[in-house]
Amino acid sequence: MKLHVEADIGGTGPYLLLVHGFLSSRAQWRANLEGLKTFCRPVVVELWGHGRSPAPDDPHAYRVGTYIDAFDGIRRDLGADRWLVCGQSFGAGLTIRYAHQHSAHVACQIFTNSMSALAAPGERDDEAGRLKRADALERDGLAAIESLPFHPRFATRFPPGVMGELLDDAARISPAAIANAIRYTVPQLSVTDCLGALKVPTLLINGRWEKPFQPLRTRAAQLLPSLAVVDLDGGHSINIEAAEQFNEAVARFVGECSGIIDGK
Repeated sequence: MKLHVEADIGGTGPYLLLVHGFLSSRAQWRANLEGLKTFCRPVVVELWGHGRSPAPDDPHAYRVGTYIDAFDGIRRDLGADRWLVCGQSFGAGLTIRYAHQHSAHVACQIFTNSMSALAAPGERDDEAGRLKRADALERDGLAAIESLPFHPRFATRFPPGVMGELLDDAARISPAAIANAIRYTVPQLSVTDCLGALKVPTLLINGRWEKPFQPLRTRAAQLLPSLAVVDLDGGHSINIEAAEQFNEAVARFVGECSGIIDGK
């Protein structure tokens, strides 16, 4: 099984891997692609059981290390020695860990609000409660998934076109894959142990209206003093809620990293 990847989107410049968050899909980036294509070549991947990606039965598939290997396989398939990476929410824990382990192949990286990446292990969840929720979601199916507070149907600031596509893709989600993500991926998503050791130029684009995340924004800056931060008006899905400003922030940051991207 392979993750669903779209690498023929077009654009100019270096490849940029885009990894969405929990219960999302390729539609997470729909409002950004045209703007991003003016300075990079977007590569969109969908996580296991989301969108068009399959839902493996093997628990090993959901380990963070397996995702990291898959991402680097995509890079090799593209023939790119170095590229850019961007992770949204749940996806940020994966891309930051990837950038830490494969720093020689990452020119710079961007991530957005991510409680799962910046909370310390066990800070937000106890194992017994997490496993109980996973079992319930797998047992009760899409109806239970639709009740989760971060399901896209509860979003209030998404453009209608993006919202419609996200809802269509949410109806395709595999409850078994979501349960396995909670069981096996979530416990490994925290990057508090490696953030301070990052060698890759890193930008956090923060949706400042998500109040619970703001202490973690401060934590990230403390752990990684070189971290660049852009605060935008918007919430958790800042790349959708403030798409134009998000694209501009990414473009500026990539421009500042142009010497690294060119290998100078």
